[in-house]
Amino acid sequence: MKDPIIQLSSLTKSYGETKAVDTLNLSIYPGEIFGLLGPNGAGKTTSILMMLGLTEPSSGTAYVCGHDATRNPIAVKRKVGYLPDNVGFYPEMTALENLGLIAELNGQPKPQARRKAQEMLQTVGLEKEMQKKTAAFSRGMKQRLGLAEVLIKTPEVAILDEPTLGIDPKGVDEFLELIKRLSKEQNLTVLLSSHHLHQVQRVCDRVGIFVGGKLLVEGSIDNLAHELQQKEGVTTVIVLENNSGNSKRFEGPLKELPGLRALSQYGHSIELKTEQDATAEAVRILVQHGADIVSVQRSDYALDHIYNMYFENSKR
Repeated sequence: MKDPIIQLSSLTKSYGETKAVDTLNLSIYPGEIFGLLGPNGAGKTTSILMMLGLTEPSSGTAYVCGHDATRNPIAVKRKVGYLPDNVGFYPEMTALENLGLIAELNGQPKPQARRKAQEMLQTVGLEKEMQKKTAAFSRGMKQRLGLAEVLIKTPEVAILDEPTLGIDPKGVDEFLELIKRLSKEQNLTVLLSSHHLHQVQRVCDRVGIFVGGKLLVEGSIDNLAHELQQKEGVTTVIVLENNSGNSKRFEGPLKELPGLRALSQYGHSIELKTEQDATAEAVRILVQHGADIVSVQRSDYALDHIYNMYFENSKR
């Protein structure tokens, strides 16, 4: 496996007796999209600021692109692009002028800066808006322009802090697809901080669930779902037609299911909890014993189930 491009070791930030970030250990690898998922106030932005060298940790280290972010923040900033949740531009300047100025500030000569700005505006889908003043830009357009600002320095890492906040659903879809495409085409490592579960699930290779300043768990969604299934089992709810009679009569045959943990019935519904997925076998048994089935629902541990499980456990 490649060496991590972001390596956080026991990273901690305290304000008095309050720990905004508590002993954060995390490795993010080149080319992946990592989702830092948690509610507002969980410590996500504080963690990002420490990675960028914009705030000093109370203890621990943050290495980004091989540099200690606390001791050498300038070297980190040269290799990392940062898109905050509310990006600002000069409102009376056009998108091209804003982006060209940013390119110049990053050391590019003026003619080259303008060409690079035009290229980046095309990359993020704003080529038709490049001569429009940013005062007239929608929130979604400003975020696209912000992404162009991130990309214009050709970073190794892009850190996006709540980048879809306030964007309409269509704009969110387009922005997320843009992130996926750019990460793949440019081998760009992306750290996406968000509290929107479905957005993180759509684009991220791995996720970390961050609550109360602590990283509770991290991994691919498939691996986290498998771990949760091993722990919690698989729940299947089967609803029967009214003419199927008393559902109690199916209790005996269903108790023969392999790995059955629990069986409960309420009205015309039967709920099964099993070690592994036994949905098909349960349906087969019921049909063989004369049941008419209306619906079958199996628990698939999507990110919302995983998040809620860890979030609820963290409050106990």
